[in-house]
Amino acid sequence: MSFRWLKLYMPRGLYARAALIIVLPIVLLQVAVSFQLISRHFEGVTEQMSFAAAREVQLVIELAEARHEKADELERVLEGLDIDLRFPNRIDAKDTRLWYDFSGIVIMRTLREELPELQYVQLRDDRIVRLFLQGSNAPMVIEFDRRRMSASNSHQLIVTMVFFGFLLTLVAYAYMRNQLRPIKKLATAAEAFGRGRVVPYSPRGALEVRAAGNAFLNMRNRIERFFEQRTLMLSGVSHDLRTPLTRMKLSISMLDADEREELDRDVEEMQRMIDAFLDFARTDFEDERSELDAAKFVTEVVDGCARAGQDVKVHKIEGDGNVTISPVSVRRAIENLIGNAVRYGNHAEVSVRITEKSLRIRVEDDGPGIPADQREEAVKPFARLEPARNQNKGPGVGLGLSIAADVARAHGGVLRLRDSERLGGLRADLVFGR
Repeated sequence: MSFRWLKLYMPRGLYARAALIIVLPIVLLQVAVSFQLISRHFEGVTEQMSFAAAREVQLVIELAEARHEKADELERVLEGLDIDLRFPNRIDAKDTRLWYDFSGIVIMRTLREELPELQYVQLRDDRIVRLFLQGSNAPMVIEFDRRRMSASNSHQLIVTMVFFGFLLTLVAYAYMRNQLRPIKKLATAAEAFGRGRVVPYSPRGALEVRAAGNAFLNMRNRIERFFEQRTLMLSGVSHDLRTPLTRMKLSISMLDADEREELDRDVEEMQRMIDAFLDFARTDFEDERSELDAAKFVTEVVDGCARAGQDVKVHKIEGDGNVTISPVSVRRAIENLIGNAVRYGNHAEVSVRITEKSLRIRVEDDGPGIPADQREEAVKPFARLEPARNQNKGPGVGLGLSIAADVARAHGGVLRLRDSERLGGLRADLVFGR
């Protein structure tokens, strides 16, 4: 039997689920205990008290039948038992009981079993019991206090159970909240690190939580060392390559124009590859985050690319608001997407959509696009799909989409590649959470 439908009604937060785990057993226990107590204890007590009251009523009925001979004795019994007795001309009544008066069911049942003369029982409130009886000589109406037939203040037990149940729930929730706080801090630190930010974190709490926290810190330190070593290595390699490239440029400049054209093109290609490697080596963990106007920021990046000779423009901006991002890394990602768009197409357009929860930067081109089965491969470092795409401005290095995807992941976002329905080429969406 599948219980997957329960997931639709389960809370998603850790605190809410912990509260459910605490409160649900307490409520079920109280309901079960209350039911058993009311059905057994109060029912038994009410039945015994009703039986005793029925014996007293039976005595009154016997004296009332012989009231002419035992008038004085009847008066003493009524006064001693605090019972009111009337002799109406006829009986015109019906059984009455409040809908929540469950002990009244037991009272009626016991009285009917013990009093054959009983016609109707009225329990209009919790204070008076009124009995309508048909005696051998005349009808009778007997009234007495309800407290003689059922336990008084029976609600006090339920009130006490609810009060202490609520109190124990608060105590348990406070303790559980103290235990869950280290888990929440660990989740906050992990989420921040996934978005490229390092927040102070110290493992606390139970042994298992401390172990998970220490494992997270070790993982974070290893990742930071890896990025640092990668940056140093590529920076060192690029620095070592710049010196011979400079010498090559000086040597080529001394050649004739016809002889150095192809060599200049090769040197520029090598320079461009080194710059791409450096961009790939830089990580968002080293950039400072700042709060920027998203629409204004993207517009400035597009205008800068247009001034550099790229055929790109802003198509549409939806919404407004500020976002906290690394401007250097995000600018690099947008420029790479625009560069790819104008490299493999003739024209590119950029759209921005800002909502309460996300920022989406869309770059579309009119090129051949990327087949759906190759898009996952296209975002990998050094992936080059030239056989599948036309090239207007020379071959690429294979790092443009990879850099954009890394920047998106560092901000807790994602890079999505789709077909552009409007321009017919590739549609690249950079999506960041706000």
